[in-house]
Amino acid sequence: MFGFLLTILVLDGFLLGLVVLMQAGKGDGLAAMGGSGSTMADSVLGGRQAVTLLTKTTWVTGAIFLGLTLVLSVMSSRATNATSVLEGEFNEAPAPQPLLPTVPGATGAGAAQGAGAGAAAIPDTSK
Repeated sequence: MFGFLLTILVLDGFLLGLVVLMQAGKGDGLAAMGGSGSTMADSVLGGRQAVTLLTKTTWVTGAIFLGLTLVLSVMSSRATNATSVLEGEFNEAPAPQPLLPTVPGATGAGAAQGAGAGAAAIPDTSK
C-alpha cells in the first residue's frame, strides 16, 4: 500500500510541475509593485483573473499532493519503531580466545607455550 501511494505521489508531483510550468505568467511579479500608478491594493492583490482549466488542475493536483504526503508521513511514522543502532552489537558475547596459541597434538605445559624451540626446551612435568 505504501509503495502504491508513493508511486501516485511521484506521478502527481510530475503532473503538478508540468501544469504549473504550462501556465502563463500573471504580470511582472514583484517588479510591477513599485513604479505603477495604480493603488497599493490593486498591485498587491492584483486584478481578478478568469479561472482556467490549468488553474483548477493546479489546485486539485496540489491538494492531492498535500493529502498524499500527510498520509504517507503518518504511515511511515507508525511503521517504524525507535531502536538503537548499537542494540544488536552488545547482545552476543564473543567466544573466548586463548591468550597463547596452542600446538596441535601437544599436551601439558608445552601446549601452552606454542610451536618451535620453546616447546622442546621446557620439560613436561605434568606426568
